[in-house]
Amino acid sequence: MNLPPGSLILASASPRRRELLAQIGVSFEVVIHDIDESVMAGETPVQYVCRLARAKAAAVANDARVTHNRAVLGADTIVVVEEHILGKPLDEQDAHRMLSLLSGREHEVMSAVCVCRGEQSALELSRTKVKFRPLSAAEIAAYWCSGEPQGKAGAYAVQGLGALFIESLQGSYSGVVGLPIFETASLLRLFGITTTLDRSTLIE
Repeated sequence: MNLPPGSLILASASPRRRELLAQIGVSFEVVIHDIDESVMAGETPVQYVCRLARAKAAAVANDARVTHNRAVLGADTIVVVEEHILGKPLDEQDAHRMLSLLSGREHEVMSAVCVCRGEQSALELSRTKVKFRPLSAAEIAAYWCSGEPQGKAGAYAVQGLGALFIESLQGSYSGVVGLPIFETASLLRLFGITTTLDRSTLIE
């Protein structure tokens, strides 16, 4: 049985994830909890990003304010270079380090999405190859001054000025933005939550 509109809870403060869900016609409310995002000893990037997506969803699902018939979506996105995880830059120097590391080479963006409701839980992982053209120190400095790298994994935003750096992308564009639409829609259908196209097909 399909859940009523608004039955989804997004466990993320990301405006980009909100925009992507709205883009496909999914109604939701936002509830977030802070969790420890430290990398555990011996943890691989895949293990890390999947654990965080699950933890974000679980933290909200276990909130006393959330009823058990509500589905909760948690997601996490990381940038990986040679198995090294690049998180959000701490400051300009950290952003410069990250962008210099990405300059002229290929890296991977991993986005994990977890949806849970009660005892039911499902997870999907999106992996995308992104190649940067060579960047000059002046470009990196100018990019930092734009304000865009702040709060972004890997210190760049594919949907913004960061697109100027990308030579090629193989995989999910929306996954690099922060929420892989194909995987997300597939998960939501398992929980009876439909997109605009799903509902149009049912009407026909």
